[in-house]
Amino acid sequence: MATESTSTHQVQPLGAHFNFAQHLIERNATHPAKTAYIDDTGALSYGELAERIRRLAAALLAVGVRREERVLLLMHDCIDWPVSFLGAMYAGIVPVAVNTLLTIEDYAFMLEHSRAQAVLVSGALLPLLQEAMSKAVHEVRTVIVSHPDKSLPESSVAMTVLIAQHAPLTQPAPTVPDDPGFWLYSSGSTGRPKGTLHTHANPYWTAELYGKPVLGITEQDVCFSAAKLFFAYGLGNALSFPLSVGATVVLMAERPTPAATFKRWVEQQPTIFFGAPTGFAGMLAAPGLPAKAQVSLRLASSAGEALPADLGDRFTAHFGVEIIDGIGSTEMLHIYLSNVPGKVRYGTTGWPVPGYQIALRGDDGEPVGDGETGDLYIKGPSAALMYWRDRDKSRETFQGAWTKSGDKYVRNTDGSYTYSGRSDDMLKVSGIYVSPFEVEATLVQHPSVLEAAVIGMVDSEGLTKSKAYVVLKSGHQTGADELKAFVKER
Repeated sequence: MATESTSTHQVQPLGAHFNFAQHLIERNATHPAKTAYIDDTGALSYGELAERIRRLAAALLAVGVRREERVLLLMHDCIDWPVSFLGAMYAGIVPVAVNTLLTIEDYAFMLEHSRAQAVLVSGALLPLLQEAMSKAVHEVRTVIVSHPDKSLPESSVAMTVLIAQHAPLTQPAPTVPDDPGFWLYSSGSTGRPKGTLHTHANPYWTAELYGKPVLGITEQDVCFSAAKLFFAYGLGNALSFPLSVGATVVLMAERPTPAATFKRWVEQQPTIFFGAPTGFAGMLAAPGLPAKAQVSLRLASSAGEALPADLGDRFTAHFGVEIIDGIGSTEMLHIYLSNVPGKVRYGTTGWPVPGYQIALRGDDGEPVGDGETGDLYIKGPSAALMYWRDRDKSRETFQGAWTKSGDKYVRNTDGSYTYSGRSDDMLKVSGIYVSPFEVEATLVQHPSVLEAAVIGMVDSEGLTKSKAYVVLKSGHQTGADELKAFVKER
């Protein structure tokens, strides 16, 4: 039986003209006083958000950035982030959202690679940007600073000042659904980050196909994402999904430590939390874990890595809510294979999201049967256009209508899918393929283990062996022999 799943969900085409920022502004025009965002400095209503988006769009054009040119967005999660991202898109300018935890060399590369004409940056990150600009063989026209820490250097301007100086742009750029809308950098496992081009339509489809029908997000929800906005996952969680229904979003600039997360859960009372397995594990093991009665969670979402079944069971037992585990990618923008509320099967990644098609193929490119491991391919409307200035990798990943994920999966008899590891991570030990993930997932079931990572190593005989690194829970002790026996038994 071929492992290809096709949904009956009908994807309706958009009109001839579509600007994603304008779409969100129009969607929320009926409730301008409703809170759109809450961060550490205060709150922003939907009416204020629309006003700032249109003012920043006018400002970017006024400083000389032209339609389809790029602007780098290097900013901590705060209210200025969605204003910057959507303000650029409203003007037909392409925001390039980048990770705030990279090196100066990475930022220098991204400045050159994207040919960014302006940078929108958090004041705390300005020194890093200045060093990167000194190394980059590319001249940035303007630096716009959010929450500057001190007086600004020449050619830099505070965002609040710039926005106040310009009247709102009256009309959005007349973009079409397939116009370049924004970039995200895909890290990959080797080489430089890849500039992944997404269209104005792509975030619309992720909201229509996943945020609304699968997660069931409504305007009554308060969304809080541990994954930052510069990630594809975080962008959907804290921008595309909630703004498509008029929900409220809690943003957090600091790292999503258990303590920081618990603080927002209790003070802001989010109804939906978006996290990752490592974060969920850390929270369940941390002191100060709130009781069920202290929070308002109705749903949790997980992506970024496969969720061990034991972790999902423990979270549900404590909070009484399900973790909806799924897999997405920068290339597909968000989740395309997912568990479903009320139909969660922990230990699997669930079923194809309606509107997407899934195929598993063997090394020969042919479909594999149920129970067999294959490479995961996806077909859906949110796929990126290409990797910027990288034809070979674009062709390798974007194969006609299909996108190669780089993940290996097994399709189960009930149509759900189980993760088997990355395509380039499988180990061949004693002639047998071993999935590092399966060993890791077993190790973290041990009561003393918090985290585990499995790699391949070559022994003195030149043979490949698997080696595990573990992090023990605070106050727990165990030994290698005990852990080996634990894995072997399972």
